[in-house]
Amino acid sequence: MEERIEKVTPVDIEDEMSRSYLDYAMSVIIGRALPDVRDGLKPVHRRVLYAMHDLSNDHTKPYKKSARIAGDVIGKYHPHGEMPVYDSIVRMAQSFSLRYPLVDGQGNFGSIDGDPPAAMRYTEIRMAKITAEMLRDIEKETVDFVPNYDGTLSEPVVLPAAIPNLLANGADGIAVGMATKIPPHNLSELVDALITLIENPKADLADLMQHIKGPDFPTAGLIYGLEGIRQAYATGRGSIVMRARAHVEPAKKGFERIVITEIPYQVNKARLIENIAQLVRDKRVDGIGDIRDESDREGMRVVLDLKREEPAQPILNYLYKFTQMQDTFGVILLSIVNNQPRVLTLREMLEAFLSHRKEIVYRRTEFDLRKAAERAHILEGLKIALDHLDEVIQTIRAAANPQVAKEQLRFKFKLSDLQAQAILDMRLQRLTGLERQKILDELKEMLALIERLKAILASEKLVLQIISDELKAVKEAYGDERRTEIVPQVEEISIEDMIAEEDMVVTVSHSGYIKRSSLDIYRTQGRGGKGRIGMTTRDEDFVEHLFIASTHSYILIFTTKGRLHWLKVHELPQVGAAAKGKALVNFVKLEEGEQVRAILPVKEFEDGKFVMMATRQGVVKKTELKAFSNVRSAGIIALSIDKGDDFLAARLTDGRQDIILATNAGKIIRFPEEGVRPMGRAARGVRGIKLRANDFVVEMDSLADATHILTATENGYGKRTEVGLYRKQSRGGMGIIDIKTTARNGKVVGVKAVGEEDQIMLSTTNGMVARMRVKRISIVGRNTQGVRLMVLDAQDKIASVAKVAERSDDSAQEIAPPEPTAEELAQLRREAEQPPDAAEEPADETPEEPEE
Repeated sequence: MEERIEKVTPVDIEDEMSRSYLDYAMSVIIGRALPDVRDGLKPVHRRVLYAMHDLSNDHTKPYKKSARIAGDVIGKYHPHGEMPVYDSIVRMAQSFSLRYPLVDGQGNFGSIDGDPPAAMRYTEIRMAKITAEMLRDIEKETVDFVPNYDGTLSEPVVLPAAIPNLLANGADGIAVGMATKIPPHNLSELVDALITLIENPKADLADLMQHIKGPDFPTAGLIYGLEGIRQAYATGRGSIVMRARAHVEPAKKGFERIVITEIPYQVNKARLIENIAQLVRDKRVDGIGDIRDESDREGMRVVLDLKREEPAQPILNYLYKFTQMQDTFGVILLSIVNNQPRVLTLREMLEAFLSHRKEIVYRRTEFDLRKAAERAHILEGLKIALDHLDEVIQTIRAAANPQVAKEQLRFKFKLSDLQAQAILDMRLQRLTGLERQKILDELKEMLALIERLKAILASEKLVLQIISDELKAVKEAYGDERRTEIVPQVEEISIEDMIAEEDMVVTVSHSGYIKRSSLDIYRTQGRGGKGRIGMTTRDEDFVEHLFIASTHSYILIFTTKGRLHWLKVHELPQVGAAAKGKALVNFVKLEEGEQVRAILPVKEFEDGKFVMMATRQGVVKKTELKAFSNVRSAGIIALSIDKGDDFLAARLTDGRQDIILATNAGKIIRFPEEGVRPMGRAARGVRGIKLRANDFVVEMDSLADATHILTATENGYGKRTEVGLYRKQSRGGMGIIDIKTTARNGKVVGVKAVGEEDQIMLSTTNGMVARMRVKRISIVGRNTQGVRLMVLDAQDKIASVAKVAERSDDSAQEIAPPEPTAEELAQLRREAEQPPDAAEEPADETPEEPEE
């Protein structure tokens, strides 16, 4: 037995693994996952289209079974399994996947709901009409061919592609260590940009974006913002925000519905509806009563029926934020350029396509020139034969056989082998006068064609003109209107533009329920009225904050820990006066034990505006309003709070107001705002008033144009006092007496700087609300107990006081207040005869505490 000798070659395993992995990676990158920049196709898509072309399966011929095409592709060009090939065919036939589908399908090719297509044996396909532009002139040697996988056939390296398919239909692909994600675009816009680049080779991105506004998705929808588009086009990478198109429709009996008619690209409609339904089941969205998919052949229509009096816009905003109704398209303009993967800019991609088209036109022209020259050569031989017809016939008749005749013709008339053969092959009918003239005319045309083709090859200008003309023809035949609307960020239509601006009563309970109600719900009452229900609360809850704000206003929410959160009034639920609203924790993130303490409505974050803040322990701080214009979802620090202290109030000022601080024990201090310098957000602040033991600040307000100071106590009593009776002091003093706090009227719960035409709202711990005009409240001195403002039930107390802005269109009937009782008049006389308070403490001249 012959001994077998093996040769073993040692290799380094690290080098072998590296080399093998690199070979595999390049095979995936070049041969499977990434599109070519010239025709915008991956190899599998190119092979499918070429196989259909090879079978004459174009748009003018009958459909063929998908299995037939897939079988040809697998057997001839792409031996990777039938399902990947069929999946590629399906995607090219889906109108919601490609902006300009390349396959015309008949049968079930799936849906935007994620339904799978029918098996390939049931569906039929043929090339779409536009696909002819991808394969135009492929028979004229315009592209290179290479052997297929087994060397028995040849396939094109790239298609001629008369349309910029890479940008028109986009591409998605994940290779090894890299990925591409190119959005689809509008063909008309691409053609206009290409023509601009032909006419002006120095055109920059701004010039190109005059035509290409941005991606144009087959599912339409909205694109928000231009910056992401510019970045993607300028660098090859960017992020584009897509939104569903939705509108609000009125329904019967005052209900509303949200109707979704377009969704972002590559979003599964059925899954989107499931996500919305899950949010409703989890009670993260309370306002949706029913969800229906009414989509049909006419278009998409997803209906969200809202519950009664639920605001549509905040729900829509929530869906944009927490579902795929708003999605992001991460653009990566990666493609194969000269057999290498490269990230390109928009201009580079357009230039690459034009370069490809120039090569196609040159090669096509060379092919046509060669064919024209060959035909002219034959025609010139026939012309010679016609000029010497008798001699030619005599020569042929005298020849022993065709070969001899051919040789004698060549020798006698100095013809080429092809010309001699053409004369021998010429039919006798060509010898008639009419046919003879046709030959001469055709020769003339061929010579003219040759001259024109040579001129084209000699002039790049003519080549570019041909490309431009062909692009215009493509636009004329296949161009359409843009589907996706682009909303420029600088001119973005805000939500407020779709909401009527009106005054709202915003109410917040002590336990954190917030709502907004129409101002018309609260009628004007006289002093001493019973009021009406302003919010339904539990026994242990009570209304703590109540103010008036426009639906377009911002709300700055200050908490007991000195943190600030940001909201808009129109985002709050609009409900009836008796409803309790929704928990504030649904809108802002509060830490354990943290409560809302001050809510400040702000129209805009203007220069020259300040926020004056105060704490229970008398610390004050002034910060520029613009410092609060960029609030994070978790909130920011507005005021650093000492241990044992709480945030109390915030007021918007112009930096030149007089500020008052009022305490629970009936003391008050008035000092100029200039005495507090502006500080940063995290600063601690400085002392505003010195407090006695067990006393605390209950209110801070700015005087502005106020003429009186209104004080209300917990037992329903109160008064108005002229501002002039409160002298200015330096901040930090102990203040002066504002009202006598006795067992009859109780402790102070609210103090407001008011004008003669102002109105106020009093809310109680049991949820009662009374609205009255300030001018109906008696004017008395500082050192008094006041008169009754509101009749309270047993165990009920005044919880808060809010000032209401008088509206010019207020038509509520005014009720004259009752006259004070004899007992009240006697008490007022006795208090007026008493001397002013004897001890008005001076300002504290001690140095300021540090800010931090």
